[in-house]
Amino acid sequence: MKRRTFIAGLGSAAAWPMVARAQQPAMPVVGYLYPGGRSAEPLLSAFRRGLSEIGYIEGHNVAIELRAANNEYPRLPELFADLVRRRVAVIAVFGEAAFAVKADSNSIPIVFNMGADPVQAGLVASLNRPGGNVTGITTISLDLTTKRLGLLHDLLPQATRFAVLVDKNQQTASGYSTNFQTAASTRGWQTEVFAASTSSDIDAAFAGIVQKRTDALFVAASSFFRDRIVQFTTLAARLAMPAIFVERAYSEAGGLISYGANLLDQTRLSGTYVGRILKGEKPADLPVQQAARIELIINLQTARIFGLTIPETLLATADEVIQ
Repeated sequence: MKRRTFIAGLGSAAAWPMVARAQQPAMPVVGYLYPGGRSAEPLLSAFRRGLSEIGYIEGHNVAIELRAANNEYPRLPELFADLVRRRVAVIAVFGEAAFAVKADSNSIPIVFNMGADPVQAGLVASLNRPGGNVTGITTISLDLTTKRLGLLHDLLPQATRFAVLVDKNQQTASGYSTNFQTAASTRGWQTEVFAASTSSDIDAAFAGIVQKRTDALFVAASSFFRDRIVQFTTLAARLAMPAIFVERAYSEAGGLISYGANLLDQTRLSGTYVGRILKGEKPADLPVQQAARIELIINLQTARIFGLTIPETLLATADEVIQ
């Protein structure tokens, strides 16, 4: 009898680990909504780094559900709704995806990473006190347009004709073009606006820019454009068109000059916000952060190919010069 009781006790003890595992809380799932395609991976890596700084490691104590629209922006609301239906713990949205955020998702915390002004976009009440269930990181990139135009002129002091190329399907396209035209007109410079939504559109836009005898080009922010960095830098080199871009990835790929927020650092910050929310903080109590790192990157090798001499004053202010 005692032996049978001992064996039964062993059986119960063997079941303890299974019961303990069953009682462990489910791993939280974070949704990540991205408007583009292949350019999501480096940003996701930065996002994971941010989560890890708060103690969350993908596959260990957090899961990430990626939804990428592959630049089909009308699909973003549908993909956002899918993450809401799955009842993920937090939804991180990037760029154009922020405009897919709906009020009926107010039970799920949302962290954006965007270049537009989130107050004007209606996402938060104010930067310091977001209110509601939404907060995040912004560069307010549109405000940098005047500075980018000035950098182009510093590079090409004789230039008077400038072009801007925007993603015609992006909600911020008109803001980029308007700001660019306003900044140029105050200095008496001429501008042309070109728009693209396909790879062939980009080819056609560059042909039109050359035909208009444009002195220099500004390429606006866009996940669609980010997926085609090589196409942009190749066309600019082939046509010897001086261009300024919004992020360092273009300069690293051969673009002449870039001026904008460090997107990887910005995305890392959004990951830390998601981690803090997973630990119990409320989006309403987390002020919207503005990107602290605005970088000027100059590719000196590309300048030599173009036959351009970069002014020493510009080189001295650059955060990085690619030799």
